[in-house]
Parts: sequence; structure tokens; C-alpha cells
Amino acid sequence: MKITVVYDNKALKKGLKADWGFACLVEKPGAPAILFDTGADGSLLLHNLSRLGFQPDMISEVFISHAHLDHTGGLPDLLRLNQRLRVYLPASCPRPIGAAEVISIREPFQLHEGIFSTGELNGIEQSLIVNAGHALTVIVGCSHPGVRAILRAASRFGKVSALIGGLHGFSEFELLDDLKLVCPCHCTQFKEEIKLLYPEKCLTCGAGKVLEI
Repeated sequence: MKITVVYDNKALKKGLKADWGFACLVEKPGAPAILFDTGADGSLLLHNLSRLGFQPDMISEVFISHAHLDHTGGLPDLLRLNQRLRVYLPASCPRPIGAAEVISIREPFQLHEGIFSTGELNGIEQSLIVNAGHALTVIVGCSHPGVRAILRAASRFGKVSALIGGLHGFSEFELLDDLKLVCPCHCTQFKEEIKLLYPEKCLTCGAGKVLEI
């Protein structure tokens, strides 16, 4: 499985643009390419996708974590270029215009073989769970429901080994002890603290980061 960070507060590769927001492209063998969130600005999202070698028509599905603009702002521009998209939304998120199919999610949900949603937690946010064949990777938008609640919800599908995405003010660092990989992105307040505590498994996030899991 390959996860490419497309949109983040930091850019790690020349030619990519940084902005407050998050998006990453999830490519799992045997499943459609899924864009997790769309950042805040459509033109910047499309610019970074292009620079990374991805065209809008290569994306089959979009998974929106929650309704905040820094995670949904790029969706209208993407839909104008690709109207075949299937969009997975938490139930509290307004439905976009122009998608081929919109699936509103409230409870835990299987998207494809080995790919799941936690369901909408605390009425605000869902996270994506991907089974790479040996353990689970959890991708989060901002972790508004709390990392503890997200990991608990994900664990119903198996053992979690990786956590990627925005963690906001998360400080229960002991929850990361048993993970093999953590990549704090976007809104995470305590990136440096996590890096100091877990230097061997904490990866730097930014647009252009590619994780092979």
C-alpha cells in the first residue's frame, strides 16, 4: 500500500505548495485510488496532484473525514474535473454537488475489502482504516473525537500498527507505545514532542511525503 501526502501545512518537495489543510492519496492493490480529504483550496490541491504525477481522472473515490473547510475546500474543483467520483461523507457533512454517488456514513462501514470507516465518531468525524495485509493503518483528518476513541473504534477491525494525519492537541502519548509508525500531520500541536519520544517510528509529514506500508 502507498500513501502520498498531497496537501499539508508543510511541503517536502520542490514545486509543491503548502497550506493549512490536509489530503492524501491512498493506493491499495485491488482497490480504487482513494483521496482522503481535499485540503482547503482546489487550485492548490490540483497543482500538487499534478506535480506528484496524479490526474483528477485517476482518482475514483474521495473520503471526507469531516466538514471543516481545510478538509473539504478542494472538493468542488475536483468534482468539476471528475464527475465520476464516489464520495464518502460523515453523516453530519453537507452533500456535495456534482458527485456520481454520495455515501453518507454514520456507523462503521466497509468501503472495499480491507478498507473501512470507523463510522462518524462524536457526531463530527470519521477516520479511514486500511488493512495492508498484516495490521491496520488508521488515517485521520483532525482527530476531533480524540485519538483514544479513534483507535478504539479502529481496533474492532484488527490490530492497529500505524497512525497518520492530524492529531490536534493530542497529548496522551502513551497511546502510541504499541504502534510501529506514527506520522503527525497538519494540525498536530505536539509534533516535536512526539518526535522526541518516538524518534525511531515518528515520520515527518508534508506534501510530497510517500509512505510504503
